[in-house]
Amino acid sequence: METVFSTSFLLVLPFWLLMIFLPTWRWTERVTRSPWIAAPAALLYAALVLPKLPVVLAAVANPDLGGVSALLGSPTGATIGWVHFLAFDLFVARWTYLDSRARGVNPFVMALVLFVILMLGPVGLLGYLVVRQSVSSRAAATQEAVL
Repeated sequence: METVFSTSFLLVLPFWLLMIFLPTWRWTERVTRSPWIAAPAALLYAALVLPKLPVVLAAVANPDLGGVSALLGSPTGATIGWVHFLAFDLFVARWTYLDSRARGVNPFVMALVLFVILMLGPVGLLGYLVVRQSVSSRAAATQEAVL
């Protein structure tokens, strides 16, 4: 399980590198247009979770702290959780990247936002929502000034 845990990040790393370091390269946007970029991590998640489905379902169908702690407190559970994070964080990052490109958000700002999504998922998403609102408010103010 240690090897799966340690190497699973390689399934998503190329996409993160493209979005953070080569955000304006036409191939980056082309590759990230596909929602399938999260599929390798999702497939690994499925491969890990399906053999443990009864245990996982018991923990998530009627969640309590003890049951979820027990699930995540094992090497298998921690690996399943980690791969879950990898798949969903990449999917969220893909959305923020594409949305930011459409809205003209500065790529340097987005590099920071994407890094925070990579490290702290939901905190980065909140950060992007603030950036998104700021860009939308600024665009609206600019339009009003033109009129």
